[in-house]
Amino acid sequence: MALDEQQCSAPPRWRSISLTHVEFPEGDLTGRVLAYITLLPIAILVGFVTLIVFKRELHTISFFAGLILNEVVNFVFKHIVREPRPCAGTHASVPSEYGMPSSHSQLIWFFVVYFFLFLYLRMHQTNNARCVDLLWRHILSIILLGLALSVSYSRVYLLYHSWSQVIYGGVAGSTFGIIWFFFTQEVLTPIFPKIAAWPISEYFLVRDTSLIPNILWFEYTVTRSEARNRQRKLGTKLQ
Repeated sequence: MALDEQQCSAPPRWRSISLTHVEFPEGDLTGRVLAYITLLPIAILVGFVTLIVFKRELHTISFFAGLILNEVVNFVFKHIVREPRPCAGTHASVPSEYGMPSSHSQLIWFFVVYFFLFLYLRMHQTNNARCVDLLWRHILSIILLGLALSVSYSRVYLLYHSWSQVIYGGVAGSTFGIIWFFFTQEVLTPIFPKIAAWPISEYFLVRDTSLIPNILWFEYTVTRSEARNRQRKLGTKLQ
């Protein structure tokens, strides 16, 4: 599955995306698009930090902890296997000289597989719109699968990894995603109420929503109800 020498020597000049170290062949529109796609794992990590800061929900924190642990596992694997990246010297700078397994592939597949399990096992129907409920889950799953495949392909197209490095990264991420999901569900979720009751959790407004089947629907209905109550009170004062 190694890249052939002709492919390695094909792009004569590479350009980097501003503020990142991701490079793509100059004048290659496909490479430019894939260079942005390959940044999705970074966007996911930033998104998790944002969610944790604003939501402070224990399951989200656990999910993020799994992503970080997944990166640690990848780092360990890379320094055990010590397989170099393909086309050495093609890129001006890379975070690590080792490429087996691909950290981008491992992270995106961890995220996608965990999210699949969350959508179909963790979330449950809360109203009668069963068909609509399943439809949006299927659509979201297809989109996530497409993103995972795109990120994996981008790593090979941009000559950061070989196909074997990307495939092994995907297998490792998917496996660890399954393990971490069931560890969270079976081991961590039962103790979330106790953690949420800790004084430090109360101080930082950390909460547990694991008993709420559909948090989006719950937050929507609670927010709508509170807004209507406040509107009625405001109307009463103005009369």
